[in-house]
Amino acid sequence: MTATRIAMTDPTADIDALALRLRDGVATAAGELFAACRDRLKKMVKLRLDRRLQGRLDASDVLQEAFLDVQRKAADFAARPDLPAYLWLRLVTTERLLILHRHHLGAQMRDAAQEVSLCPGGAPAASTHSLANLLLGRLTSPTQAAIRAERQLRLQEALNGMDQLDREILALRHFEELSNSEAATVLGLSKTAASTRYIRAQYRRCWDWRSEQTV
Repeated sequence: MTATRIAMTDPTADIDALALRLRDGVATAAGELFAACRDRLKKMVKLRLDRRLQGRLDASDVLQEAFLDVQRKAADFAARPDLPAYLWLRLVTTERLLILHRHHLGAQMRDAAQEVSLCPGGAPAASTHSLANLLLGRLTSPTQAAIRAERQLRLQEALNGMDQLDREILALRHFEELSNSEAATVLGLSKTAASTRYIRAQYRRCWDWRSEQTV
């Protein structure tokens, strides 16, 4: 038991080796693989969790349920040899996140229609509020609060004006820190198309950020 617990919390775990064990049907591999990728998954959930659920649900709650889903669906991973291990975990986790959004928000989901991702599977998109908040970083002093609030609104307007797919690839590459290959797989694009869109989104982001600094 002790050895298993250590393996599950080891951040240097070999993802490829764990994926091979899972494909070979090793019962403990699903939990170990999830634990090895937990930090990346938590970052993704924090980015995409609807802020209207604050106080009712947090990233740890989502991951707890997703962990059970991963264990139940372990056989599905073996049937998807083309899908990298992390992207499979991410897919299962985003499916659980969408279920929780629907459960807690119900009809209010319609209000967030413009935030629904174009990703296969309908994973919740990162809201422009979350993206703008991360782009601005932390400005917490009382004198900075009003400036930050104004800049956040302007950034949200700029992000809303972006092509939705460009905004999504910005979230995937810049905030989730997926590789170009991973982002291309998530969005169903070629690697070249994904790279081109990211460069365009980065250019637009930098331009909007420079504009904000001059306001």
